Amino acid sequence: MHICGVSGLLEVKIPNIKLNDGRAIPALGYGTCLGLNDKYEFVLTDVPKMVEALSYAIDIGYRHIDTAHLYRVEPEVGEVINKKIEEGVVKREEIFITAKVWNHFHREADVEKSIRDSLRRLNMDYVDLALIHWPVSISQDGVDENIDYLDTWRGLEAVLKKGLAKSIGVSNFNLEQMKRLLANCVIPPATNQVEINLNLGQKELVEYCQANDVHIIAFSPLGTMVPTRSPPNSPEPKLNNPTMLEIAGRYGKTVTQVALRYLYQRGIVSIPKTVTKSRVLENASIFDFELDKVDIDKKPENYAFFCIQRLYIWFAMV
Repeated sequence: MHICGVSGLLEVKIPNIKLNDGRAIPALGYGTCLGLNDKYEFVLTDVPKMVEALSYAIDIGYRHIDTAHLYRVEPEVGEVINKKIEEGVVKREEIFITAKVWNHFHREADVEKSIRDSLRRLNMDYVDLALIHWPVSISQDGVDENIDYLDTWRGLEAVLKKGLAKSIGVSNFNLEQMKRLLANCVIPPATNQVEINLNLGQKELVEYCQANDVHIIAFSPLGTMVPTRSPPNSPEPKLNNPTMLEIAGRYGKTVTQVALRYLYQRGIVSIPKTVTKSRVLENASIFDFELDKVDIDKKPENYAFFCIQRLYIWFAMV
């Protein structure tokens, strides 16, 4: 981290990781899902804060932006990125943008429409990574349409061949679904984006994907560490966990930085979300230290599956 020239802004250097198709993805990105309130509605009141935080993130060196049709913020995300391109802060080819095909568009012919709609909202000619958001197909009325995700994948392969996406992958695929997809695809997925954090390690899934050259991207990489995001009775570790505080203190880092660094050392890309500028900088300031094996082995082990109700709510959303 160092001071930029005339801007006076701190700058972060985020390394790239090579995908199985030869393209590079930044090892840490900015997540644009603003989350749900207690009524399971998207917190769109925070969109102006997200716009400001995303603009700042690009200014200080973020180049990986994760978004989706479901999040309701693609127009704003595209506006920020295009503004930064116009200002000369960044070139389009330097930005890595991820979009996702929602559950309503799982028919093979509908996948291209979904991606083209995202491109229209983003005001972009292509996305860098297009994902199947979930391996389930739900109609606009919330009914399971029983469309095989292999059909959806064929639609993504066609999107790739047309240049609408530079890489393709999946999200929320479990181990068995990954095995079936890899056994039946023409083009293998470059990534699988799933929830991974200190509360949910997904060891077997991570090891299988990595052994088969499918890169893991972690959403919710801080899990239930942050009190304001923790459902009742959520598992350890928390921000005030003594073990985590002791480790963080010895490295001169925060607990969240230790958690993100741990994922990076597992070879996992993270896409933390925040609308606070100081946390934007904090989250990316993890590439100037390394956790040693003693500290990795000391981390609080709590890899039991912790089911959060919101995951079920996603499926019924338009």
